[in-house]
Amino acid sequence: MKLPSHDVTALPLYGITVVALEQAVAAPFATRQLADLGARVIKIERPGRGDFARDYDRRTRGLSAYFVWVNRGKESAALDLKDDADRALLERLLARADVFVQNLAPGAAGRLGLGSEVLRARHPRLITCDVSGYGAEGPYRDKKAYDLLVQCETGLVSLTGDAGSPARPGISIADIAGGMYAYTGILAALYERERTGEGTALSVSLFDALAEWMGQPYYAEAYGGAPLTRSGARHPSISPYGHYRCGDGGQVFLSVQNDREWSALCEQVLRQPALVRDPRFADNPLRRSHDDELTAVIEEHFAPHTTDGVAALLDGAGIANARLRTVAEFTAHPQLAARDRWREFGSPAGPLRGLLPPVEVEGREAAMRAVPALGEHTDAVRAEFAAPDGAAAAPSGTVQRSAG
Repeated sequence: MKLPSHDVTALPLYGITVVALEQAVAAPFATRQLADLGARVIKIERPGRGDFARDYDRRTRGLSAYFVWVNRGKESAALDLKDDADRALLERLLARADVFVQNLAPGAAGRLGLGSEVLRARHPRLITCDVSGYGAEGPYRDKKAYDLLVQCETGLVSLTGDAGSPARPGISIADIAGGMYAYTGILAALYERERTGEGTALSVSLFDALAEWMGQPYYAEAYGGAPLTRSGARHPSISPYGHYRCGDGGQVFLSVQNDREWSALCEQVLRQPALVRDPRFADNPLRRSHDDELTAVIEEHFAPHTTDGVAALLDGAGIANARLRTVAEFTAHPQLAARDRWREFGSPAGPLRGLLPPVEVEGREAAMRAVPALGEHTDAVRAEFAAPDGAAAAPSGTVQRSAG
């Protein structure tokens, strides 16, 4: 296993300090991307309890898989924001920070005196990023939002699963969407500050992020004249596109995207060139309307072949295809091994293995630094950001409340 280089000085965000009053998945996912690019991310956690995502599970050598995934490369400082000294320490951190990210419960940052307007007035170069469930206004402003619930509110779950029941996608897709928009928004704000010298107040809601990802279903239904329905692992708009049984009981997934590929499938794989002009299948909308009939034709031809044999036929004809892999099979994927994508990084449970971030830059690797233990860096942060002798405990007007 190749160990990553921890020399961050050549990375693009080296020298950028991010203070993150964050929990769960969305905001931590955004700040982990910044840490991978060399930023210093100081994660503020509650003493004794920390980010509640630490307790989501114990599946990663006793650690939470969620926490390990989104908190690599950060420093953890456990601060009690009811305590005047700790609150003053946070203010000193913010005075030297480039970015402040928070995804506390609705209204909590404002009650703490950490609203964007207050911070931007005090620190004009500071970039503030508020990650919320539904945004700062509207009837859902104060409604708690968790990943599956946002999926439901945006209509996503009405499209997942099969005709019998809805299904949750296997990953936290609303959190990921919100975190990625927060990440890209922060990068844009850093670039803008290079030109203007001024920071920016930006906000991202999970609802808006996932609503953007629902664009294709919206256009299809709003202008298509009929409600969309669940299609399981089939594509709702394209055919053939999905899973097809083979003779050995396995399944191959394939996708035909255009008429050229449709002709190749009929002529080179199915050996039925007359299907190209069959009036049921003459174009993609017709093929989708007759998907059940087309599936029967395809599976009849695949019946004498093994899954490997069908995949070879499809590859030979230039038809996109895939195997349905388990997580374990994905972990052992030959493409990851061939491209040397795995690295080790530290954690309170010892070395763990993870994948390099997806953006590749020749001659440079992401800083895959350790996952922090709760409060691991508190003493170091206190020493580095100690108050000058005689300094005030906290700025005037600060509201002393708990982050929780």
